[in-house]
Amino acid sequence: MKKHLHIIEVNTQINLADYDANDTGNYKDKIQAEAKLQAHRKRLFELQELLYAEDKRALLVVLQGMDGAGKDGTIRHIFTGVNPQGCQVTSFKVPTDEELQHDFLWRVHKATPRRGMIGIFNRSHYEDVLVVRVHQKLSRQEVERRFEEINNFEQELTENHTHILKFFLHISKDEQKKRLQARLDHPKKYWKVSPGDLTERQYWNDYVRAYEDALSHCSTKHAPWYIVPANHKWYRNVAISEILLDVMEGFKMKYPKPKLDIKKLKVE
Repeated sequence: MKKHLHIIEVNTQINLADYDANDTGNYKDKIQAEAKLQAHRKRLFELQELLYAEDKRALLVVLQGMDGAGKDGTIRHIFTGVNPQGCQVTSFKVPTDEELQHDFLWRVHKATPRRGMIGIFNRSHYEDVLVVRVHQKLSRQEVERRFEEINNFEQELTENHTHILKFFLHISKDEQKKRLQARLDHPKKYWKVSPGDLTERQYWNDYVRAYEDALSHCSTKHAPWYIVPANHKWYRNVAISEILLDVMEGFKMKYPKPKLDIKKLKVE
């Protein structure tokens, strides 16, 4: 039986074939999901303002997935209503010459959100145990060392009041084909076309194994991975927004008390 949206337990070996990318949870259709998402956006705006005002913690949202999984769309549909001053998005491309002169986490640590902010990683530090692994054939020892470094890095962030949410956007190979073909068929999507995406598709099975390994070794108590069925974009969006709200509501945030005696202040 295929599994639904799932938080990966610590020390669990993952097989992505066990998860149905077409699953839509308790939602019957797009109309129902969109109505709920609209309410989620409104509440997210309120919670983001609280996060910024309280200034006690940061929230880091990590989005990973195969090419075409919908990382850009997730950001656009969920965070469309938040205050840009309290939200930062970082996309990790091919490392620059300067970045290659440092350890693989150097450029990532610089991009982590400060307290009061929501940071969103469109791809992330996991690229170095995914793309690099698939193409450079890292030794098993090197892969495991990087897993350990990633876990320690995320532990450090957590201890410094950054709450981490990691989402793997799970699409099927057939769905990826449809989405990549759509970019070739519609002039307004030509700008999204990358020959590299078509080339990388040849390594689908290698990426599946790399993701299964990373999800299995790097889902921890302080920074768990969620597998999100993403063949239906509308379900992907509402499922992630639900988790975001649950986590942020759990912060029990309050507006800070004024440092001055408000009663003594007067606007002339």
